[in-house]
Amino acid sequence: MRNQQATQLLFELSRPGAAAARLPACDVPERPLGELLPAEAVGDSPPPLPELSEPDVVRHYVNLSQWNMSVDTHFYPLGSCTMKYNPKRNERLASLPGLADLHPYQPEASIQGMLEVLYDCQAFLAEIAGLPGVSLQPAAGAQGELTALLVAAAYYRDRGERRSVVLLPDSAHGTNPASAAMAGFRAVSVGSTAEGLVNLDDLAAKLNDQVAVLMITNPNTLGLFERQIGDVTRMVHEVGGLVYLDGANMNAIMGLTRPGDCGADLMHFNPHKTFSGPHGGGGPGAGPIAVTKTLAPFLPSPIVVKDGERFRLDEDRPKSIGRVRGFFGNTGVLVRMFCYILTHGPDGLRRVSEDAVLNANYLLSRVKPFLPVPHGDRCMHEFVATASELKAQRGVAAMDVAKRLLDRGMHAPTVYFPLIVREALMIEPTETESKATLDAFAEALFRITEEDPDLLHDAPHTTPVSRPNEVQAARQPVLRAGC
Repeated sequence: MRNQQATQLLFELSRPGAAAARLPACDVPERPLGELLPAEAVGDSPPPLPELSEPDVVRHYVNLSQWNMSVDTHFYPLGSCTMKYNPKRNERLASLPGLADLHPYQPEASIQGMLEVLYDCQAFLAEIAGLPGVSLQPAAGAQGELTALLVAAAYYRDRGERRSVVLLPDSAHGTNPASAAMAGFRAVSVGSTAEGLVNLDDLAAKLNDQVAVLMITNPNTLGLFERQIGDVTRMVHEVGGLVYLDGANMNAIMGLTRPGDCGADLMHFNPHKTFSGPHGGGGPGAGPIAVTKTLAPFLPSPIVVKDGERFRLDEDRPKSIGRVRGFFGNTGVLVRMFCYILTHGPDGLRRVSEDAVLNANYLLSRVKPFLPVPHGDRCMHEFVATASELKAQRGVAAMDVAKRLLDRGMHAPTVYFPLIVREALMIEPTETESKATLDAFAEALFRITEEDPDLLHDAPHTTPVSRPNEVQAARQPVLRAGC
């Protein structure tokens, strides 16, 4: 039975006089707030904050946390997000006092160890990407996208060119057009073929001297490797454009191929997807970018450089777009990435990709007999199944399948993305899951497809909240207990 405390709001748990801290008596002369603040900033009475003891507060939030699913507690096959289990040793290493207790305002002479770690991170990512210029500063993958596009914009300004268009495949991640718009470009969609790859004819029709960047994910969001990537990059370069590779799916190709060798000019990494780091909860995060030698002068400053045996932050970069976040970046996440890369080494990183692809293809072979996979008999790290036949025959939608999985102790895969697949179920098992887990997931999916549609329409049945109207819940949240 669930703890009743977790079903109540803090205001409902409040008891007059309860406190989590005992403050000492004031040791300075007291003055009315009206003398210290403008009159409009002072209320008629104290805010009605809840009064609770420290155990009340801790138990409330711990109980709430136990309602959540996470990669540490459940199988989490969230396609395109790569929710893989990351080793806890990297968390411990990043928490060592010599790393965690540093302050960004310390003199460079006192942080040589951290600067060396960051310098090596730049070198590691440059080698993995096949692109020599690296900035570790962006705070997330989406900010990495935006930063790369700002680098591209600065490059064209430096050349005296005015280019206004960013091309995106119709299967692109939703952050791609948003990043393009924020960077001042106009997003234009490029269609896909029946195979789920970039339509070269449509691409050719939309290429002109206004195209600044083509943003492409490879492998793409259908889990397919863009086999014609060489033709794509050549076509874009012929009109003077740049190719940006969305690195969200690097977990499928690192150690096997390099974006730079395929013609990409810019890319970002997601350390939490490809390497090791916290995932979810709004942060903390990191989204390093890698670029060609030509674009490197425009990277955010500073960059870690090595002078002899010493390391320093190079701020003297006249063409740089400047900082994109405070201080150097999220070094705690970057240290986790550093530990992951060192642990695996080149051969290990290749095996990570091979195992991710193997797991995805094994699961695809188990799932496609009852949930068809429209694009490809083989995949890379993920695949997109469809519940369209299930919906037509039995009235069961992808959302019904996803919600019912929660009753079976498994997080749902991504649903209804990419948009080019109807009733999409986007499944990514990652390399960290066992065959037993994959078999259990496939069996759960199969059993769900055989269940009574009325049961599925009301799923989940075992969670604290069943199935709210998601649009209404976002716009008009109900914050009362027992609802």
